[in-house]
Formats: sequence, structure tokens, C-alpha cells
Amino acid sequence: MSHTPSGFWRRTVCLLYESFLLLAVIFVASFIFHLIFRDPNATYFRPLYQFYLLIVMGYYFIWFWTHGGQTLALQTWKMRIVTADGSYLDKRKAVIRYALAVTGILFFGIGIFWALFDRNHQFLHDRLGGTQIIKVEN
Repeated sequence: MSHTPSGFWRRTVCLLYESFLLLAVIFVASFIFHLIFRDPNATYFRPLYQFYLLIVMGYYFIWFWTHGGQTLALQTWKMRIVTADGSYLDKRKAVIRYALAVTGILFFGIGIFWALFDRNHQFLHDRLGGTQIIKVEN
């Protein structure tokens, strides 16, 4: 496996593609949630729903990152998430990466925009979490 870092624009397009796939996951998860909790006017509904979606998205990413390092979008764009030394992510690293990514995105997307100024064009959550997105050579 090659350890060539993936380019900024390739990762950006992959991120856009990933958001469409994630939208489908959220749609299915929301349908299930609304079947179970039928009262959207209840005071507990909104925070519980948001927490549920955060957990569902986390499970989606963490499972793929720890099982081969590739989400569906990363597979399509021939990229993989690995640790700084090139090994696969364990659950601890994947959870840290997810928490850092969510935090960086919630703060006006600074975790993504960071890549424009980073010396290796890494996202902030990759820089802080000790991970990187590499090209997969076939």
C-alpha cells in the first residue's frame, strides 16, 4: 500500500460525495426514529433526536474507519484513512478522529478550512488525531 497523501481537492470532492451518502443514512435513521418516537412536540424530542443522529453518524464513520479505513466515498475515490505510521485505525483513534471532526465542523467548519493553510493540507482533525488520508494505489 502506498502512503502518498491524497490531494486537497480530491479530498474535498470526496467530502462532498460523502455528504450525499451520509444524507441517505440520516434519512433512514430519521425514518426509524420518527416511527419509534411519534410526538415531535415533546420537550425531549429535539435533543434526543440530535444526539441519536450524532451517534448514528459516528457509528457509520467509526465502523468503516476501523474495518479497512474506507467509507463508501473513500472507496470510490481510492483513498484510505490511516494513522501517521500507515497502519489501520483502532476504535480509540477512530472515536478521537470523529469527535475532533464534529467539533471542528461545529465551529464554523474550521476543521475543514484548516486544510487550506496546513503545510500538508491536512484537515485539523487529522493533524490533531495523528491520522492522514492517503491515496490507494491498485
